[in-house]
Amino acid sequence: MIPRGRLPAEFEAHAATWLAWPHNAETWPGCLEQAEAEFCVLVARLAESEPVRILVKDEAHAKDVRTKLLELPAGAAVELHSVPTDDAWLRDTGPSFVRDQNGGLLALDWSFNTWGGKYPPWELDDAVATQVARIAGTRCFRPGLVAEGGAFEVDGAGTLIAAEPTLIDPARNPGIGREELERQLGELLGVRRILWLGAGIEGDDTDGHVDDVARFVAPGRVVCAREPDPLDPNHAPLEDCRARLAAARDAAGKALELIDLPMPSPLESGGERLPASYANFFIANRSVLVPVFGVPEDRPALDLLGAQFPGREIVAIPAATLVRGLGAVHCLTQQQPEP
Repeated sequence: MIPRGRLPAEFEAHAATWLAWPHNAETWPGCLEQAEAEFCVLVARLAESEPVRILVKDEAHAKDVRTKLLELPAGAAVELHSVPTDDAWLRDTGPSFVRDQNGGLLALDWSFNTWGGKYPPWELDDAVATQVARIAGTRCFRPGLVAEGGAFEVDGAGTLIAAEPTLIDPARNPGIGREELERQLGELLGVRRILWLGAGIEGDDTDGHVDDVARFVAPGRVVCAREPDPLDPNHAPLEDCRARLAAARDAAGKALELIDLPMPSPLESGGERLPASYANFFIANRSVLVPVFGVPEDRPALDLLGAQFPGREIVAIPAATLVRGLGAVHCLTQQQPEP
């Protein structure tokens, strides 16, 4: 029996945020040390806002990590937990914490197969959510769906945005169609309306995660990544995304307010386009952590997001190396709501 819950929006209060320390040299070939340096900035700035819990491979790894976390803010609550992982993308491998009908937390342990079986092995990452739930002291439920946390976005008031290729996918959920997915996600996450998007941005190996494309900043208000250059491969899918959202209604039956968010100038690695997007920000309790890439669009993007979060500090997180692993700030974080 599927338990009924409600997935709080990211802008609701957190008890802590979970991360996993980057360690896979295949993910960041020749640049793991630089990726760790950017990750250290992410941890330090996040720790200014809320408790941080980081998964490390083992005690030896924990000892090494402590030598790198030397610039934490005074009084920072940073915990290291020995949980082996294949990679660092905890948004997709960690649990989605929902509030059950009694107000308690329940960890949803989605099945994980590296975005449709792209990067074996994934057995350690598929076991992460259960371990996180155990450490957090919450009940855990495994729905039997392959669903990564970056594949959907909620407003906390009954509306979910998701991309069709990341859930309605025979490599993830064979034999499960849109109607059945909507039924199960509705019960598990407490949503009454799902807004389906299409293709994602160039270089995104997840098949189009929504956290590079469109994000709720409040109920009824969405920032949408846009690329004005019609010759850029991101122009068409992002225009399609915006058109779908402009024609949609949320769970309250209202049209969405859409705010255009610029895309960064193209970034490449080894001749391949990287999935750099300012939409991959993370909303912490007192701040919004925004990936920046050392390009002219960084400043306008920070200013635009600052206008959407007047009560939070906008914090630039250098991510030009992190995105070489095909993810950024949001992909690396998973919030645990306050109970």
